[in-house]
Amino acid sequence: MIGRDGWAGLAVLAFCGVLWWMTLGLKENPLVPIGPGFYPRIVIGVTAFFAVLVVIGDAIARRGSGAAANAARAVAAATKPNYALVVASFAVFGAYVIALPGLGFRIATFLYVAAAAALLARPRGAAGWLKVLVLALVATAVTYFVFERYLLVLLPRGRWTGF
Repeated sequence: MIGRDGWAGLAVLAFCGVLWWMTLGLKENPLVPIGPGFYPRIVIGVTAFFAVLVVIGDAIARRGSGAAANAARAVAAATKPNYALVVASFAVFGAYVIALPGLGFRIATFLYVAAAAALLARPRGAAGWLKVLVLALVATAVTYFVFERYLLVLLPRGRWTGF
């Protein structure tokens, strides 16, 4: 018997299939080496992979016996949904999307990664804040160089900053 998590995983997997099919209709640009479906397919593929893991985890938990099933039940019983954190995460992402055209990719991404990291794991002391800032700087730099320099994908420049 499949549980609620298994059904959710299957629904996400089906949705990923629909989205993947929709990316096949995107028009290629001969001036850009990577087509417009490249990045969405990566995100969809990773999401589908995690959906499969959720279905497998549900099947293991539903099996009824064994250490893995007991561990899955213990984790499910110990964790409590944090809806405020989900709403706050969406709000931070929404602010990132709104700020992207004005600030540009590099500044907006740095601020988003720093805010998201601080939101998900509140830094303690100066060392914690330094870790958040280093994470944001490294994530922004790696993403920028991979897409802008290696894959030759043009990332948005800021209207306000020109950067």
